Amino acid sequence: SSGINAEWPLRPGCMSWLVDGVFAIRSAATSNLKKLVSIFGLEWAQNTVITKVLSMARDPNYLHRMTTLFAINVLAEVCPPDVISKFMVPVISNLAADAVPNVRFNVAKTMALIVPSLDAQTVEFQIKPCLSKLYDDEDMDVKYFAHEALVLCH
Repeated sequence: SSGINAEWPLRPGCMSWLVDGVFAIRSAATSNLKKLVSIFGLEWAQNTVITKVLSMARDPNYLHRMTTLFAINVLAEVCPPDVISKFMVPVISNLAADAVPNVRFNVAKTMALIVPSLDAQTVEFQIKPCLSKLYDDEDMDVKYFAHEALVLCH
């Protein structure tokens, strides 16, 4: 067949790259998500990639939880604000309570990246309270990145 099969990018091997033990492979797989969404469209992404990526936020391995955030950073560039608010912001907010400081400061970095795409109400009632909580974190890196993100909310 000459058409592109919308299932090919999700062969089990392809999605497993997101949880590969090597950071460079996880990073490349994350970058490819943006291209896939551009090719196959938002509806396809919502039914496949976004669901898979967001489910990784519950993975016991903190590296996979961080990959969720890195993937959101990339996907947010090609997703409309309502998709970011409805599907991604709740997952990001949940990760703000993660036991691992690296995950928490990456939550703040992700929030800083998506704030310009969000409506004022989402920023005021979901992003800012979460960042304020992170600003009170005992970890200095978490505090720093929460402060940097809060500055963008004003």
